[in-house]
Amino acid sequence: MAITTSTPPDTQEPAAPPEPRRQKRSAANVWLGVIAWVVGIAFFFPVFWMVLTSFKQETDAYTTTPKIIFEPTLEQYEGVFSAGVGPYLVNSLIATVFSTLLVLLLGIPAAFAVSLRPVKKTQDVLFFFISTKMLPVVAVIVPIYVVVNQIGMLDNIWTLVVLYTGMNLPIAVWMMRSFFLEVPGELLEQASIDGAPLWRTLREIVLPIISPGIFATALICVIFAWNEFFFAVNLTAANAGTMPVFLVGFITSEGLYWAQLSAAATLAALPVILAGWVAQNKLVQGLSFGAVK
Repeated sequence: MAITTSTPPDTQEPAAPPEPRRQKRSAANVWLGVIAWVVGIAFFFPVFWMVLTSFKQETDAYTTTPKIIFEPTLEQYEGVFSAGVGPYLVNSLIATVFSTLLVLLLGIPAAFAVSLRPVKKTQDVLFFFISTKMLPVVAVIVPIYVVVNQIGMLDNIWTLVVLYTGMNLPIAVWMMRSFFLEVPGELLEQASIDGAPLWRTLREIVLPIISPGIFATALICVIFAWNEFFFAVNLTAANAGTMPVFLVGFITSEGLYWAQLSAAATLAALPVILAGWVAQNKLVQGLSFGAVK
């Protein structure tokens, strides 16, 4: 009796890619890493040099050949504080914190309405929001100045709070709308079936899901408000000046005080850098929210 044997199917694993191709790929990754490091250092170096210059004497800071080895001193920081940086720092904190809170208070319901509860003409509303950012600020400073002067709010920090709120609100609504759109509709339907009111659904279900996006939006509003200069320099004087206005005071007709200006700029940048460092995890989660399903 003949015994027949069946040939097993070909179960060989696919051949590994050729070694030269693998070497080319690793070499490309190395070069991409080197380029990324070079770009990162190039962006970070001006900040590093500003902080380094803030610990120099003016004679060491204003030299043709940059001095890397020097005797550190805190004299420039003492000069900044003696120049009265305190009120400007407090004004910046008030304008930034309160305007950001108002933006979130107004922007979260608005973004929720135009995303998860859209109505007729929603696209027109969104276009109206973003169209307010298309007008140059310099084109409206004169009427704003006249109105603020007429109501007696010139050189008042609360004027900046209102203006910064209006400045950041359209961007915040657009950003948070994209985060709200990532919330599964089934969660809202289930909450509605269970009889949960709208505000409870928003507070206990939706907001915890999009909290990274809210943190990212808040941090961007903080950066924009803290760095704003045009409104502050035109609508404030002695009582409501902010940190950008304070920095301009170091630019004189006699020249620039590089070391003292670097110390003031370091103090001005420090709160925003600390805020970004504290919220970096939430910021990364917010900016990548919805990127991976």
